[in-house]
Amino acid sequence: MKTTHLLYTSAFLTMTPLTVFPQGNQSRPNLVFIMADQFRGDALGCMQKEPVQTPNLDKLAEEGILFTEAISSYPVSSPARAMLMTGMYPTANGVTGNCNSDNTPYRVELSAEAICWSDVLKQAGYSTAYIGKWHLDAPHPPYIDTYNNRGKVAWNEWCSPERRHGFDQRIAYGTYDNHLKPMYWDTEAAREDFYYVDQWGPSYEADRAIEFIRKESSQSDQPFALVVSMNPPHTGYELVPDSFKQRYAHIDVEALASQKPYIPAKGTPEGDYFRTHIRNYYACITGVDENVGRIIRTLKECGVFDNTLIIFSSDHGICMGGHGIEGKNVFYEESMRIPMICCWKNKLHPQQTDLPVAFADLCPTMLSLMGMKDQIPSTVQSYDWSQHFLQEKIHTPQETIQPYYYCVPSDPTSGKRGIRTSRYTYVVAFEKGKKTQTWLYDRKNDPDQLHNLASRKPSLCDSLNQKLLLWLEQTHDPFSSYLKP
Repeated sequence: MKTTHLLYTSAFLTMTPLTVFPQGNQSRPNLVFIMADQFRGDALGCMQKEPVQTPNLDKLAEEGILFTEAISSYPVSSPARAMLMTGMYPTANGVTGNCNSDNTPYRVELSAEAICWSDVLKQAGYSTAYIGKWHLDAPHPPYIDTYNNRGKVAWNEWCSPERRHGFDQRIAYGTYDNHLKPMYWDTEAAREDFYYVDQWGPSYEADRAIEFIRKESSQSDQPFALVVSMNPPHTGYELVPDSFKQRYAHIDVEALASQKPYIPAKGTPEGDYFRTHIRNYYACITGVDENVGRIIRTLKECGVFDNTLIIFSSDHGICMGGHGIEGKNVFYEESMRIPMICCWKNKLHPQQTDLPVAFADLCPTMLSLMGMKDQIPSTVQSYDWSQHFLQEKIHTPQETIQPYYYCVPSDPTSGKRGIRTSRYTYVVAFEKGKKTQTWLYDRKNDPDQLHNLASRKPSLCDSLNQKLLLWLEQTHDPFSSYLKP
C-alpha cells in the first residue's frame, strides 16, 4: 500500500500545468456544494421511505436531479471526504481510515501535494470558501485543547495554510460533535486561536455562507465556489434545537421499527439504540434542511441562482442499530446509500434517476460540468458522469459497478473490498492477505440485506469476484494479488 501511495504522490509533481482563466469571467458557473454528515439516502421526504420532513431539499430535488442510488464507497468520514476532494480511492490518496491520533503514525491525512478539484477552481480564478467540518488533517501533539482530544484518541486538528487546497476563506474545524456549541478556526487564525459559538452548528454555518454569497454576488464579477459542510445528523443527535425535536414527538418508534426488518427487537442494545435516537436523528435532518433552504433562498435573492451549480449530498449514511450496528463503515445500504441532488437551472433537466453516482465521482463530474474537463487531474480514478447529468432523460448503463472499501491503516494486508452492482452487493474480507469471509446480497429480492447468499451462489460469487479483481487491478490496489487463485 505504501508503494501505491508513493506512486500516485509522484504523479502529482509531473501533471500538466493547470490553465489559469482570467478573473471576472462570469460565464463560468458558481458552485455551492452543501454536505451533511451521516445522512441516509432514504431520509428525504421526497423519497417517501422515512417519516422525515425535508421541504427545502424536496423543492431542490424538483428543480434539479435526484439521484436515488447514490452511494459512498468507503462510508466513514475522512476516507469519503478525501475521495470527494481528489477523485482518488483510498490506497491511492493515502486516507485509509479516519484522521485521528491512532492513525497518525500511518500518515493518514490528505496530502498537501494532492491536487483537488478546489485547487483547480482556485487556479481557474474562482473565489473560494470552506465552511464547517473538514476532518482531513492528522492530529499531532501537543494536541489542541478540545474535549475530543483529551481522551485516549485525539480527533480534532487545525488545517495549516499550506494544506487548504485552494480555499481562500475558511471558517472550519477538523471534527467536533458538540452541535449546540461548535468550535471553529477562521482564515487567519493560528492553531491555538479557535473559538466557540453558542449557536447550533448548521445555523451558524448558513449565516456565514449567506454573508459570503451576498458579498461575492454584489462586490465581484469573479465566479465563486463555496462548500458548506454541516456535521448533523452526525452523532450527538440530541444536540439539536427543541423546535426541531417537537416536530417528531408524535412518532411511534415501535411502529417505525416494525416496518424495518433489519432493526433488532426492543430490549436488545442495538434495537434500543434505534428507538432512542431515531426521533432526534430526523430532527437534525429537518434542521439541516431548514438551513439549506436559507442558503438557496439567498442565491435566488442575490440573482445568482440561475448560474450556480448546486449540489447537496453526504459523506455516508448510518445504520442506527440496523443489522446490529450502531455506526457506519459497513456495506449495508443504510451506511452506503446517500442523498444526492444536483441543480443548475436551464442546464440540468429536473428528473429522478437511478444512475449509481458515488460521492467520489463528484470530483471529475463537477469539473467537467463547469467547463474544466481538460483540467481534471491525471490522478483522478473515479467516474466522470457529466454527459449523463446533461441528458434530458438520463440513461443508466447496465453494467456499471461501484467499489466498496474498508481499510486497516495499521495493517495494509487486512480489510475488505467489494463491488455494488445494480442488483448485488459482493464483499470479501481479508486478514494478512488471506481471504477470510465473503458476503453476497441480492438487493432486488432481499432489499433489507437479511440473507447472505455467498455459500449458496458459488458461480455468481466467482463472476462477481472476477469483476472485483479487474477493478482492483485497474485502480492499482494491492488487494488484487490477494484475490487471484
